[in-house]
Amino acid sequence: MTDNDTQQKPVSREFTALSFVWRFAASLALVLATYNPSGYSFFHWVRDSEGLGPEHLVVGVVVIIGWVILIAATKRSLDTLGMLLGIILLAGLVWLLIDLGALSLDSVSSITWVVLVCIALLLAVGLCWSHIWRRLTGQFEVDDDGD
Repeated sequence: MTDNDTQQKPVSREFTALSFVWRFAASLALVLATYNPSGYSFFHWVRDSEGLGPEHLVVGVVVIIGWVILIAATKRSLDTLGMLLGIILLAGLVWLLIDLGALSLDSVSSITWVVLVCIALLLAVGLCWSHIWRRLTGQFEVDDDGD
């Protein structure tokens, strides 16, 4: 082995657009795995099962753990006001899409998909907010819970 073989590249701690995309993809995967209009989701799997078994429990607990982690991180970083402002902003964007004719109220399925993507987007922003805040202001967010 040479010295080059044993040296590892340092892990980048920099927040990039790809960092956001990964968090959005993870959020979207959880949201869509929980429920989506296609009929392939945890909700549909449980609803259409003739009986509940241990596989339903295990997958259900994994889904709940994912939601608890994402909601707790989002609530911690955005707080209630930030979450409410995010919801209002996303609702306004959906309204704008409807007003521009890009989205029709006649299609419940389309509206459902857009709302699910908005939920995932809000969760992803919550996961990234401390990085976004540092980029915007130059200030670090610090948790004071350890008093």
